[in-house]
Order: sequence, then C-alpha cells, then structure tokens
Amino acid sequence: MAVTKEIKRLDKSSVRLSFTVPKDDVRAQYQEMLKDYTKNLQLPGFRKGKVPREVLERKYADALKQDALGRIIESALEDAFKKENLSRSERPLPYSTPKMEEEPKLDFEQDLQFSVVYDVLPEVKIGRWKGLTAEYSYAEIEDGDIDRELEEIRERNSFVLDRDDNAVAAKGDSATIDYCIFDENGEPSPDLQRKDFAFTLGSNSSYFQFDDDITGMKKGETKEYEKKFPDDFADPALAGKTRKTQITLTALKEKKLPDLDDDLAQDVDEKFNTLDDLKNSIKERLNKTLEKRQRDLKINELLKKIMENTPVELPDSMIQAEVDGRWRRLARYYNTSVEMLQQLMTPEEEREEKEKEWRSVAEKALHSRLIIETLIEEQNFEVTDDDMEKELERIAAEAGAELDEVKKNYDEEALFYLKEDIKERRVTDILLAENTLKPGKKEKYLDLLSENS
Repeated sequence: MAVTKEIKRLDKSSVRLSFTVPKDDVRAQYQEMLKDYTKNLQLPGFRKGKVPREVLERKYADALKQDALGRIIESALEDAFKKENLSRSERPLPYSTPKMEEEPKLDFEQDLQFSVVYDVLPEVKIGRWKGLTAEYSYAEIEDGDIDRELEEIRERNSFVLDRDDNAVAAKGDSATIDYCIFDENGEPSPDLQRKDFAFTLGSNSSYFQFDDDITGMKKGETKEYEKKFPDDFADPALAGKTRKTQITLTALKEKKLPDLDDDLAQDVDEKFNTLDDLKNSIKERLNKTLEKRQRDLKINELLKKIMENTPVELPDSMIQAEVDGRWRRLARYYNTSVEMLQQLMTPEEEREEKEKEWRSVAEKALHSRLIIETLIEEQNFEVTDDDMEKELERIAAEAGAELDEVKKNYDEEALFYLKEDIKERRVTDILLAENTLKPGKKEKYLDLLSENS
C-alpha cells in the first residue's frame, strides 16, 4: 500500500501519527480479502470456494467492511512501528499503547484517513551545564562511626546462655513464653494463644507488647492479669479494651558479647592480627562508601542546577510507569500482591497521598535521567573492547574474585548495560571536572548516607 504518514507533536511529549491510504489501495485490499473468503468460506447451498461475491457481500456487507478496515489499519501500523526506521522521538514508549482518535469508516469513494496518538520520549535540549557552582553536604568518618561498626560485629559474634533459675527477666534477655488472651466472656480465645513464642525483651518485637509484662518474672513463673490495650492498637477487636491475659515464662536466656580485643579481630578474619588492624579496615571501607556517596550527592546537586534551565515535558504514561514500579517493588518486599497492598492502605486518601509523593519523586528522577542520557548521546563516547576488559578487571579486583569467574556473569545483555555504565561515568566525570563544587553543610555519616536515597 502506498500509505502516506504525518507526525505532529502534541503537549506532554505525545504525538499524533496520521495515515492516508489511497482509495484505490483500499479497494484493492478489500477485493483481495473477498477473494480469500470466496476460496475458503462455505455457506449452506454452496460448495466450498464457490460462494459468489455478490452473495457474500449482500449477506455480510458490514462485517466484511469492518474486517477489511481492521486489516488495513493493522498493516499500516505494523509497517510504521516495526518495519520503518522511526527515530527515538517518534516511536511509542513501551508502556504507551497507540490509541485511535476517531473510529474511521470504510468508503471506497475516498481515501482512508485515520490517526493514532501515543506518548514518545521527551525532547531534551540541554541548557547550560558547564561553569556552574553548587554546594553539597559532606561528612567525615569519626570515631563513633567505627565504634558503631565494631558493636555490630560484636552483635554478629554474640552467643546466648541460659540464665540461672533464680534470675529475673530484664531488658535484652531472650524470653520464651506461652500466652493466652481471653475473650470478653473470660473464655480462652483460640486465635489469641500460642506456645513457645520467643522474642528479645525491649526490642518491641512482640505483637501484643508483652515486654513490660514479662520484665521481673522468673523462669517457670505464670502470671495472670488484666491487660489494657492502647486505643490505637493494630487489632480493632482489642483496641482500647481490657482483657484477662495469662503468660508463662518457659525459658530465659541472656546474650553475651565477645570482648573487644585482638582475639575478636582474628575471629572476624585471619588477615587481622590486632584490633587496630580491624579498625583500620573498617575505616577504609567506610571511607570508600563515603567517597561514592559524596560523588553521587555532588552529581545530584549539579543536575538540580541543569534541570532549572532544561525544562522537559514528561508524559503521564512515563511517570505512571515509575509509580507502578514502586507499587510492585513494595508488594514484593511485603510478599503480597499490589492489589492486596493497596487494599491494606486505608483510607483511600492515604493511597492517593502516597502516589502523589511518588509521582513527585518520579518526575525529578526521570528529568535528571533524561539529562544524563542526552549528554551521553551528545558526547558520542566510544567504548572499546579494551575499556570493557579494564572495567571487568576493576569489578573483579573490588569483589576479590578471579576475572574469568566475573566474566561468566556477563552475558550479552549484561555487557550492554556495563558499556552504558561506562558512558555514564564518563559524562559524570566531565560534570565534576567542568563545574565548581563547594562543601556546604556538614552532616553525620549515617545521615549523609540516607539523604535523598
């Protein structure tokens, strides 16, 4: 078919793709379809392949026209989107299905015209991106940061011991209990009782908030009392109510932390001879993490400046795809479905507020991402095989692995993304080199890691 096409850009990075199919081609396509039907269709009173066209058209006129119209439109769209070399700015986004503006009608006396509307990749015209000045938050590794890491190491290397039979439960102890909560009639509630429930006192990890109730009890002791549940308790059936409760402390253990000495360092890794060796290793690791985070923050501050003079029209479908992705990730985290997660988030205003917040974050992330991708495209970097080899060597060295083992993890798709990572790092290197960055507010190490993450 000799189809002519015209693309017109609309608001919010959408386009209208209009088609014109000459009436002679429309008629030819219709006749070809009729020919196919008469060869294969069988109607009562006629042998297969012997149905006259006049009978076929008289009996199924409207259906035949609709079928022909569908075939012509489908063929035109397939040629446009699959066979022709449309530019990135003319192709529909993966999550934007082309929609017909108006339902066309088949008329053999005039050309067939129809158009579809869909979202495309936004046009990005980079404004000033060199010679900028920006401030960034910074931090320094302090003794407290190293001490915190050492305490976590002690926790990971801790062990538990049974407490003496006369010992009383205290914060930090590991308690095992049997419990039963009675209903309003004083009968045991089948759904509110359990045996051998273990938790750490003071960790607030017991759903019914037994921590204070158990504190001071001895192993083997049973306690029966009236428990008052707070008004905002998660279970509406218990919120604000007082229920008879019975608890038996069946086991009590205490956690022992190893001494902070050379022996602990050697237990962590045989490469450490002394505690100072372990501390130096921790400081080196924290500094590497801090260096990467500082780099990201500097780039983020520069991108904020560039975004101010580089407006971008983001299509709604692109933003919604990011929001939908967040819902899916959150559902996977809680091991549930998106539908169930949304139902649990009540009232509806809470869900709407969450989506509004996510949309705002998504808009900023997409805006900055498009700027980076446009800069990469404009710089036209070439990544050679030697560049790829060096990058794989760096990855292997950081992981402490053999190069050949690392290469096994990189198939063709992974290598493509690795090449894109190299290009992005080159662009961000230029950003950092061509602009001025000044230290701004000093923050704590942990605060800086969590900032805008």
